[in-house]
Amino acid sequence: MAAAHELTPTSYIQHHLTFLTHRVDGKGGFWTVNVDTIVTSVILGVLCFGFLWWITRKATSKVPSKTQAFVELAIGFVDNEVRSAYQGASKLIAPMALTTFVLVLFMNAMDFLPVDIMSWIYANVFHQETWRSVPTADVNTTFALALSVFGLSIFYAVKAKGFGGWIHELFCAPFGANPLLWPANLVFNLVEYVSKPLSHSLRLFGNMYAGEIIFMLLGMWAATGLAGVVAGAVLHLGWSIFHILIVVLQAYIFMMLTIVYLAMAQEHH
Repeated sequence: MAAAHELTPTSYIQHHLTFLTHRVDGKGGFWTVNVDTIVTSVILGVLCFGFLWWITRKATSKVPSKTQAFVELAIGFVDNEVRSAYQGASKLIAPMALTTFVLVLFMNAMDFLPVDIMSWIYANVFHQETWRSVPTADVNTTFALALSVFGLSIFYAVKAKGFGGWIHELFCAPFGANPLLWPANLVFNLVEYVSKPLSHSLRLFGNMYAGEIIFMLLGMWAATGLAGVVAGAVLHLGWSIFHILIVVLQAYIFMMLTIVYLAMAQEHH
């Protein structure tokens, strides 16, 4: 539960939206690390990919277990999506897509943990008054993921077209190679390059942050009395069921945009 001195809805929400931070330079600002985001992301990465590694190590060509069948289904699903959207020759796109989908899905799924119960556990077991459990509700996480995809798209563009070809495309596509059109082409391409990581990151962040806020607002109904507890529980259940779709859909969209951006980077204009 939130601390006893937090009596207002504003202080309640602020408490649950406060990161556990570490100031690298001792002054805060840009060089402030959100420790809870990093720790949670690392733990989720080890758990989910360790689980996949464990299942693949035990995989058999005979009748598979339910767990192996589930993993094979997930891998087959991602592989089919990559085949439908990517026509290049790189064999790393499918593994990157699977990694992206699984990691983002597990990060999103942390939103299902009851915020007040988790807050009590962090405060009384780990002695941390503030801790954010949903890494994708931190814009730093979504921007880091999006910028990683952005860097890979530039890498694949240069690899497919050569550095000279990539520079030529920046200045000569899509309006033509006339020198008078170079500024317009460059501005157009720069806007496209900037908009990709922005939309890629902010879409995921916005949906998960909004979901986190709604869970908190529903949780505050419990403070209004018995009727609030009942109404909050019903609405919480309904939103949780709907949020399952959001959690999976946002992971899927992030994965598909990753595939599409990497495929577009290797296309010649």
